[in-house]
Amino acid sequence: MKLSLAPAALAALVLAVGTHAQAPPIAPESPAGFAPIAPLVEAAIARHELPGAVVLIGRGDAVAYHRAFGQRAVAPSAEAMTEDTIFDLASLTKVVATTTSVMQLVEQGKIRLGDPVSQFVPGFGKFNKGAITIRHLLTHTSGLRPDLELEVEFHGADEAIRRAIEEVPTAPPGERFVYSDINFFLLGDIVGRVSGERLDRYARAHIFDPLGMKETSFLPPESWRPRIAPTEACRELAWPCASTPPGAGGPPVPFLRGVVHDPTARRMDGVAGHAGLFSTAADLSRFCRMLVGGGRLGAARVLAPATIERMTTAATPPEMRAVRGLGWDIDSSYSSNRGELFPIGSSFGHTGFTGTSLWLDPGTKSYEFLIASYEHTSNVVSVIGDGKAHRLELK
Repeated sequence: MKLSLAPAALAALVLAVGTHAQAPPIAPESPAGFAPIAPLVEAAIARHELPGAVVLIGRGDAVAYHRAFGQRAVAPSAEAMTEDTIFDLASLTKVVATTTSVMQLVEQGKIRLGDPVSQFVPGFGKFNKGAITIRHLLTHTSGLRPDLELEVEFHGADEAIRRAIEEVPTAPPGERFVYSDINFFLLGDIVGRVSGERLDRYARAHIFDPLGMKETSFLPPESWRPRIAPTEACRELAWPCASTPPGAGGPPVPFLRGVVHDPTARRMDGVAGHAGLFSTAADLSRFCRMLVGGGRLGAARVLAPATIERMTTAATPPEMRAVRGLGWDIDSSYSSNRGELFPIGSSFGHTGFTGTSLWLDPGTKSYEFLIASYEHTSNVVSVIGDGKAHRLELK
């Protein structure tokens, strides 16, 4: 749910990218000026910080740089990274699927930012949570803790919401910034309650299909599996990993591939407001083009320009050190992927735990992202097979 790549390497990469944020438009066929990127990514791969990555940089409708590095899989067999690799986006789900869906419903007048969460989720107001609003969830100022206990097993989205209802806040709403997955799986649930469509189906119909994002989905189909970057090895009993429900006798999965890495999202059957989305660089580029294009891509209008401005403008209290928009990061402890040259305050972005990162500057209509599968690499990885744990050295 937070930045995973080595901060120094990622910041250096974005510094190279950000150098061009104030430059004249770059032709899509010209790689001039992007020479520092490859050595930075390749050095991170050599240090085993990530097995590979895809980097894409664009301005407006022009893609200035798009390149795959390294491998999408190193075990159980090596596979080369390709530009069309499909990645587990982790917390980019929060902004690509959930925030966009919520803001569409705000535009339609079905949700208001000041509405209490308890208006949509019956019983949520207990333990002094009645003052928590939609805005508090979007800005991570609800006072809820970061996540449910990862060591405690449960199954199903309804059970996750029941547990959220039983949460006792750690602070009054609006007082502290605490990045929380609970905030966003609540928002995903509210999208379903208000629209009548589960989050995955709503986002497909109202965001992905209109934007032509044909390879973006929760619960990716089996036919996509060969192109999906695997994450880490996993035991079903400790961290539910198989597509079959707990107790159904599904086989152990050596590496998660096409199954969401985030354990809470897995326990919610792969569809959650905080994690679970899979996508490619090309599809993310279409989404970014929509954002820097004022909510429109081609003939498709996904959001109004005023909505984009509202959700990417500071929405946290002026005295709060962390500056967040609605869903989006602006200037907080999670903003190292902004680099040094993207403007503070007017640019925005987000990161994901698996190694995903994007940042956008509407002033120059430019955007950059690096997507990787950081969790698939380490000096030593535990691999599950034949009911025993084996240790695999990654060279």
